This record gives sequence, C-alpha cells and structure tokens, in this order.
Amino acid sequence: MRTTIAPDETDTGPAGFDPERRRIAEEAVASLGRAVGSLRCAGSQRLVRLGVSMTHFHVLTLLRHHDAMPMGRLAEILDASMSSTTGIIDRMEERGLVERVRILDDRRVVLVQPTGAGLDLVDEAELVKNRVMASALERMTVAELERLTLATTDLRAAIEAELAAEPERYANLAPCSHAGHAEHAGHAASPETTGASPNPGAPGA
Repeated sequence: MRTTIAPDETDTGPAGFDPERRRIAEEAVASLGRAVGSLRCAGSQRLVRLGVSMTHFHVLTLLRHHDAMPMGRLAEILDASMSSTTGIIDRMEERGLVERVRILDDRRVVLVQPTGAGLDLVDEAELVKNRVMASALERMTVAELERLTLATTDLRAAIEAELAAEPERYANLAPCSHAGHAEHAGHAASPETTGASPNPGAPGA
C-alpha cells in the first residue's frame, strides 16, 4: 500500500511540496513504515508468547515515556471512554503491571504509573526487536550506517521543528519524558494498591 501525503495547504512545510518532492517523501514514509512494521511484527509475536494484549502493552509504553499519567489523559490517548479505560487499568493493576498513586500536593489527583514488573515486561517484549535491529545494523556498511545516522538525525530535527512551529495544532500531543521511571518517587506517593502479581505475563485483557 502506497502512503499518500495529503496535498493540504497546511502540510506543505516551510519550502512547500512540489509533486516530485512529495513523491520522494511518500516513498521515504512508506519505506520507514515497512521497516517499523517488521519490528512491530517481531515484538507482537513476543507479546503473544508472554500472554500480553496489545492494549496493555500500548498503555505500558505510554507510561514508560510519560512516567505517569492521569486516567483522563490515558482515556483521551486511547480514544476510549473513562469506564473502558478504568477497566483496562483495573485488570493491569491486578496483574501488577501498573499502580495508582496520588499526588502529595493534591491527593484528589490520581495518576497511573508503571510498576517495575510492567517496565520489565516492556523491556522483555522489545528485546526481540532490539536483537533484530542490532543484527540488521551489523549487516550494513560504515557508509550506510553514516547515511542512516544523518537521515534519522535530520528526521528528528524536522519533527521537533514541526511540533514547535504549530503548537496549537499538536496541542493534544503530550511531550514525552526520557528521564525514566526513577523520578516517580519525587512526584507521587501513597500507592492505592501495592500488591504486584508474580506473573505479569498471565493471560488477560
């Protein structure tokens, strides 16, 4: 399936998209999508063996990048009702993958954060993808690796520039935190549920 970049006047970028440039961009997006899709496929197969649903894995991935999130924000990102999101978090909490915590400054605010078991599960599921990527990179020449580094650096810079240029348009995108989950202790305390399941990979949705 060919990826099409809609010719919307708001999507032309700083220099505009002429037809040839658009064609090249579409091919680049399609190529990147196929590469990412291959990694996702490998990771999905690993999740099946661990007995983890894609929804639970998606929530854990979000929480790992954002550290902790309010239930309402999770529901918004998942495009699910509050009742559905609450049910998802309830089941994940029963399996010891997440926990609810209250903010010390305002105990009315309840955040959801991943447990150590939940983060370990994400790492285990992504281990397959990491191994595939490492082995794939070993197959590339130095020149190919240098081109890849330059291309991914340019892509990240372009994405950050786009997000910064139109903050209102991307207001619903929460900034990702790369500080890791160790900072949780400094912001939240008093877990509502402290029991962790010894088997985070048990079946369940």
